[in-house]
Formats: sequence, structure tokens, C-alpha cells
Amino acid sequence: MRKKITITILGLLLFSCLSAQDRSFIVHTVAFYNTENLFDTINNPKTNDEEFLPAGEYFWNSGKYQDKLDNIAEVLADIGSDTNPDLPSIIGLAEVENRQVLEDLVQNPKLAKIDYGIIHFDSPDRRGIDVALLYDKKKFRPESYKSLPLVFTVDEKGKIVENASDTITDTKYRKYFTRSQLLVTGLLEGEEFSFIVSHWPSRGGGEKKTRPYREAAAKLNRKIVDSLYDLDPYAKIVTMGDFNDGPYNNSVRKELGAKDRKEQVKPLELYNPMGELARNGMGSVAYRDNWDIFDQIVLSEPIIHDDFNTLEFWKAGVYNKTYITQTSGKYKGYPLRTWDGEVGYSDHFPVYIYLIKEIGK
Repeated sequence: MRKKITITILGLLLFSCLSAQDRSFIVHTVAFYNTENLFDTINNPKTNDEEFLPAGEYFWNSGKYQDKLDNIAEVLADIGSDTNPDLPSIIGLAEVENRQVLEDLVQNPKLAKIDYGIIHFDSPDRRGIDVALLYDKKKFRPESYKSLPLVFTVDEKGKIVENASDTITDTKYRKYFTRSQLLVTGLLEGEEFSFIVSHWPSRGGGEKKTRPYREAAAKLNRKIVDSLYDLDPYAKIVTMGDFNDGPYNNSVRKELGAKDRKEQVKPLELYNPMGELARNGMGSVAYRDNWDIFDQIVLSEPIIHDDFNTLEFWKAGVYNKTYITQTSGKYKGYPLRTWDGEVGYSDHFPVYIYLIKEIGK
């Protein structure tokens, strides 16, 4: 049963064209969380998961695994609760090892009251980490879903070889495999929405050297968006993930084409509300005391009209409550991660948006 939530609209720029009033809305929270190495304790000989085994670097065992599940479930159950008492309707996840960890996660007592469905495919990532989508079965009905691989050829210096043949045999070249991108289309509140979940290549080895990898991921993401727009120029698309770049980087701004000022967004374009959060000094990750928003939720133009006759974007946030934050020491203020034998939450803060629709419209 869907709940009506009264939102007081007063002095918000988002509703500057409206008079101050109380109005009732249906509200859906959409969240994304990089769970940082949500591994089970079972060895997969096809991937490099050895550090998360009982004899590995983290001395991973069933107790630590259960603690990690508890921690992640606690966060997911609370995201967006400041405004919406319901648990998120849609959750994108990154750095999950396999379907079994997702099954264990949704059966955790903190999430079990919601009948979450799972959409997941194994990726060719060398560490075996994937993306996934969880959805409240009472609110969202998936109609189609697919995994779109991101594979390209690099030379001995790690440079992408453009237009490389799939049959190339020269030993100085190699295939680069990374996380596939997940596309799910279905009905949310009776409206068709498409959700894309991705985890772009990391900056390991240097930001400049790995920049083309993230640009390749952005191009694939944009190709998916354009394919949806080709089918329907009014398509409601939410693309989310850990981009390992900020809203201002070329991968996001140029290759994905996500604009971070709503008034600049035209039909068939994308809006990135995380840009405003970044300008306000917020971040989802920290490195050497510098904050950035690598975790982003980007929206197609039909979702940002502000009339709320249908489900549309209201506002975005970074979930950075104290209990998932380091409170002392060198990394005070950073996300409270799993590190040095201690089970934390993640090295990322989750991000979220609200989609709302006015009752009676």
C-alpha cells in the first residue's frame, strides 16, 4: 500500500513558482551505494577474491561477513528516511561479489520486511565484483533487463587501441575487462522507467592514465541512454553508479553529456543533480582530505519538469550520517570503511534522490 506524504513547499528554489502550501505526494526513494567489497567467504577460482577468504589479507570469516551484511542493510533501510518513511523503492549497488551475497542481504532482518527483488549478472571483472539492482516488488515491476559488457583493447602501455579487431592476436595487445552496465526497464507507479547501474573503471594507476577507461564507460552509458531516447524521446531514465569521476570531469560532462544546471537541460539531454551538491561542498568519497562526488544519479530531461503530474525529480542528497563516519583519528570525517581487520560500512557514502507525484493530479 502506497503512502501519502505531506511536503511543505516554502521558500525552496525548486518550487519557487509555487505559493507556500502543504501538498500531498507519493514519494519514492531511489538510492545508490558502493558497498565496498561485499564478498562472501567462499573461494571463486575464476576471480581474484583471495584477500576476502579466511586466510586472506582481511581474515574474512562468517562472523565478519554477517557484520558487513548487517551494516549495509542498516544503511539501506535508513536512506531517505528523513523525508520518506518507506524503504527505498529502487537501490543500485556496486562491488557485490555474486547473487548469493545479494540473497543474503535482502534476507537480513533490517530489509526482510520489504520483499526486494534482485537483478544481477556476473561481470568479467577480474576481482569478480558486479553491479546489481534491488527493487520493492510491490512498487516496481521489471519488464526487461540486460547486461551490457564494457570490453576494449589496450596496448603494452595501457592505452586504448581504437577500432581494434576482436580477433587481434598480437601479444603486445590485451583485452581489458571491467564491470558490465546493467539496464532495467519496468513500471514504477504505473510509469515506465529505465534504470542503468554502472561502476566505471577506477583511478588505480593514476587519474590521467586511466581517464580513457572511464570515458569509454561513459560512452557506453551514453549509448544506452540514446538507445532509450530513440525508442521514446520522452523516456524516463535514471542512470546511477560509482563513476570514479566527479560531475565536472569530461567523462561525465562531455561523454555522458550530463549537465549540472537544470535550466541548461534540453530535450534528449541529461541532468546531474550531484553537481549542485558538489558546489555546496558535499562529497561521497574522500582522498587526501579532498572530497568529491564519484557516486552519482543522473536523470533524463522528462523527469525534471517540476509540475509533478507524473513521477518527477524533487531533490538529491548524500547519506553521510555520523554512524557511518570515522569520528576520530587521521581519517576523521571520512566514510567508515572495512579496514585493518575491522568491519565498517564502505569507503563511499551512498547517494539518493526522491521521485514524487502529487496526489490528485
